[in-house]
Amino acid sequence: MTRAERALWRHLRMRQVEGARFRRQHPVGPYVVDFVCLARRLVIEVDGGQHAGSASDAMRDAFLRMRGYRLLRFWNHDVLGNPEGVCLRVRQALCADALAGQSRTDHR
Repeated sequence: MTRAERALWRHLRMRQVEGARFRRQHPVGPYVVDFVCLARRLVIEVDGGQHAGSASDAMRDAFLRMRGYRLLRFWNHDVLGNPEGVCLRVRQALCADALAGQSRTDHR
């Protein structure tokens, strides 16, 4: 893992964010994602500048979305410089998912 990935893992491990269980460096189809919460179908990628405008990342994102995964991408400098903000975005994504599931259940 990169330095930024290790920094984010310290926040994601042991169900520290909304009780969600994240796995790191986990295979999804032909790809290995940085972090994934399988139960919530949320993938988190932490990227350096070499990923800016990457066609292969766009293909990978499309593959994951077609399989029902939501994606969050963060730049290394954001993870290292603003870990609280990154964790807040992850928390918001997990809470939005939980609320969407509740409203689907409530309307049945």
